[in-house]
Amino acid sequence: MLSNKKGFTLIELLVVIAIIGVLSSVVLASLNSARGKGNDSKVKAQLSSARGSAEIYYGNNGGYSVANDCATGMFADVTSGMYQYTLATNYPTGVTLVCHSTATAFKMSGNLPFEGGHWCVDSLGASRKVADAPASDATPCLQN
Repeated sequence: MLSNKKGFTLIELLVVIAIIGVLSSVVLASLNSARGKGNDSKVKAQLSSARGSAEIYYGNNGGYSVANDCATGMFADVTSGMYQYTLATNYPTGVTLVCHSTATAFKMSGNLPFEGGHWCVDSLGASRKVADAPASDATPCLQN
């Protein structure tokens, strides 16, 4: 006698559920990596754009202003757009900005939460990753 029962056995269903679980864990791991890389890219883009605003400030004021933090001097200037690039809310969580300027030079850096290291931009046109936190002055972003 032949049985005409249609459907899946319990073992077949468990195998399919296990396969779906493995695939979803791989996808979620990839998404977390992409999110981290995206956050680092945002830090790099923001700081590179800040360099352009700093040049606008320089052109409007005939030089940079002396400042040792991101909330004073040229870094707080709304007209050139520098202010928006120093707001912590415009960066991913966990990013710490460091800003320094003299009358003739400036440097800004922020840590990269996913990659590690720091992204540094300066008045000489450098925009690069450095391993350690840059010196707390307006010297150029040197590779270290």
